Amino acid sequence: MKKFLPLIYFFFFSAELNAQCEKLVIPVNRVRFHDRIKEEQVKCDKADGKLDSLIKVGNNEEINLQVTDAINRKIKDILCFIETSTSIPSNNEKIRQLNYVEEVVRVFRINWRAKKLNPAYAPLLIDNFENILKANINNQSMVQFIRESPYEVGLVTSEIFATNPGYEDSKKILYLKYCALNPAKILSSIRPFANESFADSLVLEACTNNPKQLYDYASSSSSPEAKLIRRNTSPMVMAVSKLSQTPNALRYYPFLDDILKGKQSIDSLKKFVDDRPNGYDSVGYYKQLVKTEISYFERLVNKDTPVAMFGINGLRDMLQNKAIKHFITPINELHEQNNLAIRMKAIEPLSAEELYYMIVLGENDIYTSSYKHSFARLVTLLGPGPRADKLLMNVKMDFFKKFVKMSANYNQLDSLLKMMPQDNATTLMKAFVSNLDQAANLEDAVDVADSYSSINNKQLLQNMLQNVEENEQRSLEQNNGKGKIIYSLLKTIFKSADDNSIDLTSQIGIPSIYSLDNKYLSDDSGRIIQQVFFYGDDDGKKFFPAFKNSFNPNDWKITTFKEWIEIKSLKGKKVWIYANLPLDNDKNLDDTAQIHLINYLRKKDLSPAVIVHRGHSYWLPRTISRMNGNAKVILLGSCGGYKNLSEILEVSPDAHIISTKEIGKGDINKPIINYLNQTFTSGKQLVWKEMWAALTKTFYADPNKAIRESWDDYIPPYKNLGAIFIKAYNKKADGLF
Repeated sequence: MKKFLPLIYFFFFSAELNAQCEKLVIPVNRVRFHDRIKEEQVKCDKADGKLDSLIKVGNNEEINLQVTDAINRKIKDILCFIETSTSIPSNNEKIRQLNYVEEVVRVFRINWRAKKLNPAYAPLLIDNFENILKANINNQSMVQFIRESPYEVGLVTSEIFATNPGYEDSKKILYLKYCALNPAKILSSIRPFANESFADSLVLEACTNNPKQLYDYASSSSSPEAKLIRRNTSPMVMAVSKLSQTPNALRYYPFLDDILKGKQSIDSLKKFVDDRPNGYDSVGYYKQLVKTEISYFERLVNKDTPVAMFGINGLRDMLQNKAIKHFITPINELHEQNNLAIRMKAIEPLSAEELYYMIVLGENDIYTSSYKHSFARLVTLLGPGPRADKLLMNVKMDFFKKFVKMSANYNQLDSLLKMMPQDNATTLMKAFVSNLDQAANLEDAVDVADSYSSINNKQLLQNMLQNVEENEQRSLEQNNGKGKIIYSLLKTIFKSADDNSIDLTSQIGIPSIYSLDNKYLSDDSGRIIQQVFFYGDDDGKKFFPAFKNSFNPNDWKITTFKEWIEIKSLKGKKVWIYANLPLDNDKNLDDTAQIHLINYLRKKDLSPAVIVHRGHSYWLPRTISRMNGNAKVILLGSCGGYKNLSEILEVSPDAHIISTKEIGKGDINKPIINYLNQTFTSGKQLVWKEMWAALTKTFYADPNKAIRESWDDYIPPYKNLGAIFIKAYNKKADGLF
């Protein structure tokens, strides 16, 4: 019976309307205008794919009924008014009003389908339209009705009645509504309103919301936006405007808040910022950034967010860029240098606090050996009887969870905790797993999960599990939905890492993380398609020939095209591998090759189930952006931390990810890829524990200690606890929040 309610509802109001207008005869010369309105109503009805007298805009039946009523009954009421109103005496005027009605129904449908208008606004839209139509007939302003309407509604109705005497004022009202909804777009849209009385206050709002954007606009010498900014008398806007005209202005930008408050000045920063014959003072500048970060973070803890702390070229962004450019990159590039005095020379001028920020902000880029030597130097700088807790207090506990996580991942957590009193160490680890439900994203929780898989100290593992269980109990007592999910999952994942009898697949309701069937990886034609992303830098050009030569011509057929190679198995199951050539990166030829290869695969209906990233971590975002959603196995170098990991799983939610804490090594990747391909061509099930045991035996037999150490940095899918946590959380939390 329920499914007939919309029809009954529609019939009831149609009958009522017919009773009111049963004596109404529409003149022949206006029938076609009524017919056009009916056609638009029918199009609205059909827009959901079904002509059933119900305009279905979503799953809420009540809203669907309200929308249907607005577009059908209310519109017919308006038509009756137009035909019977003595305020519209002439035929041409009635036709004009009918055209307005046709337009509002048509624009509703178009904007709804284009997702420019929330369809639930249909009743408000038609009511607003009717009020303005009647005001317009009497030559009255529509401003009052535009002011009272939501932005999306007012935008539609104001444009329909563009000849209304209140149109110009309505545009201003709507622009203010638009700015309230889109503060980041104020400066890009303010030009037509530059001379309005409200323009100056909007410029201040834009500056408060995004000072970097205002800085960019102020940099122009003659644009209307720049002139508008320069006339502003707000101290904040004036400071940003002045800064934009200063040489090397971007280097001053992170200190904007202190400059505004008089704590620092452009003159006091010049000694670090201004270019000298041998370049600017990169070390002094970095030290100043660290000092400011510590000061800003203390304010942030007190709910006082400093200007320009975040965003592009903000303090955090600049601090990370300079840490990587001036310190991490130089020591990474000398990773084959055995003389530590030479290799680590770049970080000699840094204090313990400055090394701390270099380490935590360089998580995605620092090599394992670079980290270990930097950590050792940090310990030395702390002095005899080092107190790591004092270091954490000096940086106001900024990024402490990241520091603990990295210490665990690089097997230094025991050392770190021994460098502080036992009570402080216990407090630190309690804080490490606390308040994970209060973070803006899952990064801290993922860091906790990743850390557990790297810790060998059984007592420490037991304490972490106990802390997680205590937080779970707190979440249960407070009925904290997010907290219950986070801590329940961590508890289960931690226990599974210690007890091989626990099957996470059944425990937390995610697809198997232990194995993959050959059929699951194969497409409808029985082929396992792989795509390998190479980059045209020196490393890519160096390792590509070895990759290509690793395929025995007796087992594989290699075809070279202009921008990629195609590798097809000659024996066993069909395995087709496509790898773009590492063409000149400086000319973006590798980028073009990847795009052309992806287009080719789509055209041939070849969907890669296996993705291999062969390149530095800074290339990984490009690989992720070009992955298809069908990837089942993904082999990375460094996964690049939480951000990249979460983006990978957003694209391919069920992917099994092999990653490493360091950059991927060709001597390691080659045996991994060979093992995978042998398993694929055999048609056997891929069992990760069997694969890892076999490869561990191979690598541990290698006389090269570096190979063994590099292999230990690789993480199999069933031990990638961070990825497992994200998968499980997304499944548990779906639709809950």
